[in-house]
Amino acid sequence: MTHSFIRDVDKHWRVNYRQNGYPHVQQGWVLPPEQKEAFDPFILMAEDWFKRGTFSDHPHRGFQTITYVIDGRLEHIDNHGGHSILDAGDVQYMNAGWAARHAEEAVDDDLIHTLQLWLNLPKSLKTTKTSYQNVYIEDAPVVPIDGGQLRVYSGEIAGVKGPMESLVPITMTEILLKEGGEYEHVLPANHNSFLYVLAGSIEVGSSITPLSKTDVATLTFDETSDAMSTLHLKATSRTRLLVYSGKPIREEYIAHGPFVMNTEEEIRQAFRDYHSGDFGPPAVK
Repeated sequence: MTHSFIRDVDKHWRVNYRQNGYPHVQQGWVLPPEQKEAFDPFILMAEDWFKRGTFSDHPHRGFQTITYVIDGRLEHIDNHGGHSILDAGDVQYMNAGWAARHAEEAVDDDLIHTLQLWLNLPKSLKTTKTSYQNVYIEDAPVVPIDGGQLRVYSGEIAGVKGPMESLVPITMTEILLKEGGEYEHVLPANHNSFLYVLAGSIEVGSSITPLSKTDVATLTFDETSDAMSTLHLKATSRTRLLVYSGKPIREEYIAHGPFVMNTEEEIRQAFRDYHSGDFGPPAVK
């Protein structure tokens, strides 16, 4: 397949953090929710440090979440009988669909550090069945590259397919590069994409934009193209970053509390359904 589009940094910023105190110790917006139109199909991304009791039993409807564990142990409980513990490098995908009710807790006295990405659903999929999928670090294929390696969680990247089964087309890749390492990351040109630097420093795109730890960058893309695109990366120190991409949905929607729907009435109905018990019993072990 041809690579007709060379990507560059569109906008970039450094995450600002808020000290919340116990039990939600600290939070930063990687993708701020007030800019959701620019991130389509992504809604927001939060970086959180929290103790047990921060995200106990709660509902969701109308979107998906992708939770990446940076450090600590994350206990997931849902009201369909699901229970799992994820460790550093593990990812959980949730399709909230019509009626999710779950809890995301730190294990014991851990201080858990996570990235949670909210991924929109088109109107036609907002009433789908709720599902959960754990992608453990050892199950995500690793591809050696000059100067480092890729770990592919979702989508087809560098000749391998990630195990995540998203309802909409997305890619999620962790990239590790040694100092001086260079790599051309290939993505569908019509995907909106962003990256987040977890460690180190790197030069990105044709503009050679310098980014370092806790920097975020959205990337240029060509929504009309069916070809692939390339993004040039050069590490200026040992670097670890995540790259996400997804095809825009281009529908008006409203994100209110734990629900993401297309109209105000659908949001109100979601609250009514939750309070009337339609989401089922609480999520407890």
